[in-house]
Amino acid sequence: MKEAKFYQVVEDKKVRCTLCPRYCLLRPGQNGFCYVRKNIDGKLYLLAYGKPYAVNVDPIEKKPLFHFLPGSRILSIGTAGCNMACKFCQNWDLSKAQLDHERAVDLPPERLVQLALHYHTESIAYTYNEPTIFAEYAMDTAALARSQGIRSVMVTNGYITAEAIPEVYRDIDAANVDLKAFTDAFYQKLTLSRIEPVLETLKILKKMGVWVEVTNLMIPTYNDQPQEVRQMSEWILENLGEFTPVHFTAFHPDYKMTHVPPTTPSTLFRARKIAMEVGLKYVYVGNILDEESSSTYCHECGSLLVRRNWYRVSIENLRDGKCAVCGAKIPGVFG
Repeated sequence: MKEAKFYQVVEDKKVRCTLCPRYCLLRPGQNGFCYVRKNIDGKLYLLAYGKPYAVNVDPIEKKPLFHFLPGSRILSIGTAGCNMACKFCQNWDLSKAQLDHERAVDLPPERLVQLALHYHTESIAYTYNEPTIFAEYAMDTAALARSQGIRSVMVTNGYITAEAIPEVYRDIDAANVDLKAFTDAFYQKLTLSRIEPVLETLKILKKMGVWVEVTNLMIPTYNDQPQEVRQMSEWILENLGEFTPVHFTAFHPDYKMTHVPPTTPSTLFRARKIAMEVGLKYVYVGNILDEESSSTYCHECGSLLVRRNWYRVSIENLRDGKCAVCGAKIPGVFG
């Protein structure tokens, strides 16, 4: 356990968590919506500090991040819990897990950074479940990692308060933000949250200089309509810029939505076409095998820069962050 940074003491030893927009008001002994933040005798504690449930070395493309150290490996960790309640959660065994000390491993920030150095990974990802809820753990690790030349990545739902973002993301280099849909009705019904804080997070991270990529999991009949895709793409273009990578990924039946069929490739290709018509330059599809729509091409001359076949990645015409054919600077963070 570690005392949380983001809370206020109220009357009678009650505390209010100020980390995410739920602002949970907790009596002594109560856990927050996320499961892992608890009021213990009038103080808020993070129960999951240094206790990840999942630890893996992944290709960075799995996050997905396509314009951040492409082809590299990333040490990835996640804990129990989440601050959303997505009925379609693809990692529900983690996000809905209660604290289980038999499953959790003991991995404080110092050991985690040592592990990254041991496996020669260039970065660490806070991922699998929602990293916002274990912010203090991620923050301490990211600060230590930066001192060792290791970068840090958040794979997040973006559901965090605006006042917490500057401190939580101080040592974070990149974020993939899951923009789950583009209607508040979807967020309220299927995630028990709201869309506006997520949109605000995206804008703040962009202003902070964090490298941002956006993922949209396309769920048949729920958020895959062309008009919604167009509106989302227009918002991204206006608020994040034409060079923001966007990933349209396929849903598979899971958790409380096993009755919904998988996303068809044609739906993903249609979304990609719409987003590019709107003016976004780097639009990808995911969770299906399609080399063309997973590879990166120069926005100026169209030359193949990075070829991707699932997680087999080859750098073709990308040199020092520029297109080797026409010399155009490619947006992103490259080795």
